[in-house]
Amino acid sequence: VQLQASGGGSVQAGDSLRVSCAASERAFGRYNMGWFRQAPGKEREFVCGYSKSGGLNTWCADSVKGRFTLSRDTALNTMYLQMNNLKPEDTAVYFCAAGLGPTGLLRQSSTYKTWGQGTLVTVSS
Repeated sequence: VQLQASGGGSVQAGDSLRVSCAASERAFGRYNMGWFRQAPGKEREFVCGYSKSGGLNTWCADSVKGRFTLSRDTALNTMYLQMNNLKPEDTAVYFCAAGLGPTGLLRQSSTYKTWGQGTLVTVSS
């Protein structure tokens, strides 16, 4: 599978933004699909994701719960991350990824084999 992320940009604190991840083949139900982000000087961290066996259930990091929403269009093999009430600390390059790891390791980047190219989200105060 190949992944193409898009939709990043520069916004003000409190604004919203949606990033997309298009897969080259059917991905949901076959791969764990996740969004990660990496801020300058920091390690890559899990944002939200779907488990390959979890159906429509989504998992998100505590830091984004209530602000970010994960959704998908199965027919388009595309995953969306709707980001509301953005904060400066959300500034990062956002990556989507696909992997075959166990559901219990959904949040671990090392279990993902395929990564999109990343899209930059910049939130200014």
